[in-house]
Amino acid sequence: MRDLLTIADLGRDGIEAILALAERRDLGQTLAGKGVALVFQKPSARTRNSMEMAVVQLGGHPIYIQKDEVGLGTRETAEDVARTLACYHEVIAARVMDHWDLVRMAGATDTPVLNMLSDTAHPLQALADLKTVKQLLGGFEGARIAYVGDADNNVCRSLAEACSLLGVEMRIASPQGYALPETLEHVTQTDDPAEAVAGAQIVYTDVWVSMGQDGETEARMEALAPYQVNEALMARAPDAHFLHCLPARRGEEVTDGVMDGAKSAVWLQAENRMHTGRGALAWMVGA
Repeated sequence: MRDLLTIADLGRDGIEAILALAERRDLGQTLAGKGVALVFQKPSARTRNSMEMAVVQLGGHPIYIQKDEVGLGTRETAEDVARTLACYHEVIAARVMDHWDLVRMAGATDTPVLNMLSDTAHPLQALADLKTVKQLLGGFEGARIAYVGDADNNVCRSLAEACSLLGVEMRIASPQGYALPETLEHVTQTDDPAEAVAGAQIVYTDVWVSMGQDGETEARMEALAPYQVNEALMARAPDAHFLHCLPARRGEEVTDGVMDGAKSAVWLQAENRMHTGRGALAWMVGA
């Protein structure tokens, strides 16, 4: 039984193992007769649907738990929530505001804990991104990924960590104050989106204002406006595919023309959340 809180918990071998499992549509009834707790402090259409279906495909029974039902850190401590859920479930998956809650949950029980998103990491999204890149390019050798926009977030961080482990070139373009704080091998940063995108095979962006950042909206919009992924920017990498973890704010970080364009792979990327979620669950329980 293994926890999956960050990409670092996987290492290169773990990433490759989950991607291989995700390719297999029939992994057997690995979770037959067993429950998986899906705790959501933050709502999500893609995470709920992909993870519920991933559990079902492994023969298990997903239980969707809203934040008020457990009161994580308010009504009960993170440790007590984990101990309670461990009485009923084979895996505890949680989408939380504070990553430290996941660490505390994992430390309180031997039941494996899966990070469905925290403020600092989103490993499930990175795994889906990698599966999509592999499908689009045929593999990772020679792959060049450009990320444009706010890089100091969970999505960019987890993808950058994965690229570093796999030896995939990733170039990040963000304004001052929005750069990825970490220095990682194979990951370079610039403040020039045109420089980052030139020659890229994948162009990736995310929303400029995430949940909980509404008070920063005006400052973020002003700082990130030059980093919109539009037709002019994509023209600097005419063969590149476009990715977005969704939901997208059309007209802000990306234009309709790019989102709906022939090189957009956002719906394949969204579907892959289910396949890599299934692979991650199987890996966690020892498949």
